Amino acid sequence: MNRMKNFTAGFLRENPVFGLYLGLCSVLAISTTLNNAIGMGVAVIAVLVMSNVIISALRKIIPDEIRIPVYIVIIATLVTIVEMLIHAYAPSLYSALGAFINLIVVNCIILGRAEAFANKNGIFDSALDGLGMGLGYTASLTCIALIRQLLGTGALSFSNPFTNEIIFNIQIIPVGYEIPLFTTATGAFITFALLAAALSAYNNKKAEKAKKEAK
Repeated sequence: MNRMKNFTAGFLRENPVFGLYLGLCSVLAISTTLNNAIGMGVAVIAVLVMSNVIISALRKIIPDEIRIPVYIVIIATLVTIVEMLIHAYAPSLYSALGAFINLIVVNCIILGRAEAFANKNGIFDSALDGLGMGLGYTASLTCIALIRQLLGTGALSFSNPFTNEIIFNIQIIPVGYEIPLFTTATGAFITFALLAAALSAYNNKKAEKAKKEAK
């Protein structure tokens, strides 16, 4: 049960984007399309899980005085590997994400989980934590991208990042009724604020209900 709670914490209770407000730079910048959102999400999941596993495995031999620099070296190495793989096998996604792939190194989610969880727990639990937080980040990013792409362009589309083949392209809002504002930074902030407020209201309501039941 504790492991399940730990794994699911990243979805609602401790969602890294809407609950902890971490990694917002990449979230607001690249959440314009589903392709960008899912591509960045998968990259963050890969780095987060692998860094948690490696740091957990080495936690007993890493001196406390230099643990943060060691974490950064491990994370930077993993990000470089992921960046090279994306560049080699999904060049269109690599071009779309641009410098934000490298910024995964300083993503607060990854360094935060390394210090707060992987440094204190076993390999399996750390892998679960990384996977849960990564999925929570990806789900949040995808929700923002869905809203922004739909309202900003009137359509929802997704293509294979390896072949650029269009998987689906559905025009939902008639042409001429789109809201281009949502393709800009302003639209990103508005979408994030509304979703964060909704999740906060849900968590507050749930907490109040738990207090009443406890009494």
